Amino acid sequence: MQDILGRLKREILVCDGSMGTMLQKFGLALGECPEYWNLTQTEKLISVHQEYIEAGADIIITNTFGANSIKLKKFNLEAKLEEINKNGALNAKTAAKKYGRNVIVAGNIGPTGSLLEPLGFLKTEEAYEAFQAQAMALEEGGADIIIIETMIALEEAVAAVRAVKENTKLPIIACMTFEVTAAKDVRTVMGVDVPSMIYELTKAGADILGSNCGNGVEQMAEVIKALRAGTDSPLIAEPNAGMPKLKNGVIGYDETPELVASYTEILLKAGANIIGGCCGTTPGHIRQIKNKIERRFDK
Repeated sequence: MQDILGRLKREILVCDGSMGTMLQKFGLALGECPEYWNLTQTEKLISVHQEYIEAGADIIITNTFGANSIKLKKFNLEAKLEEINKNGALNAKTAAKKYGRNVIVAGNIGPTGSLLEPLGFLKTEEAYEAFQAQAMALEEGGADIIIIETMIALEEAVAAVRAVKENTKLPIIACMTFEVTAAKDVRTVMGVDVPSMIYELTKAGADILGSNCGNGVEQMAEVIKALRAGTDSPLIAEPNAGMPKLKNGVIGYDETPELVASYTEILLKAGANIIGGCCGTTPGHIRQIKNKIERRFDK
């Protein structure tokens, strides 16, 4: 297990970009379970990780975002949860071992896709158990850290952090997805504000906080600024490459690698310690971000 917290005292780290965008490039069909590729398309998964490593990523994220029992059940794959998650970590580890530098493998945990009580029917204990099983399998597969992403409900995010903290020995990155109003009010679509997120997720055991997804890199800078105002914890920023747009039946994103990377210094000054990308970002985006960071230290 790598010491990411120790490295963050000395380095700015670069995370990879979108897994979904890359899987579509490699042929993932609409409605197909992306996480099942961990078992059926291992060479393609390893290739995706390698592209991001070659672009300069210090952290690569496993293809396990939706590999919890609740989401896998929709594909009749819940019985393969342990295998899917372990192989997701193993595929990333295989890619990382081919390079002569220390690449950190982050086991990815996303939301269940169901609302917790009282807004929905999912019990907190059920969410906790789903995240627990996933976290334990990712640790067994060799993940160095767990990254919890795209959370919008605080109760679900807390359940995920607790499940990792109480059942593994891995450090935890916890990200929520925020919207920024014209008045610079920063909240999730479920109304969670930044101070509440910081307090509750830190108390639950998160080591690194941050945000992913959202509306693009300009708004991400505002989110990171708001987070830094309330915590000394390391922060990660993973912006989308803009808003999704449908063109000729294909969803695309219009923020170019150059545009996203142009905000690198702004994100760092806002307080980010790790910069990567979410929906629509590619190895091209990560390469440009890495170049900006390296030039920063060449001066």
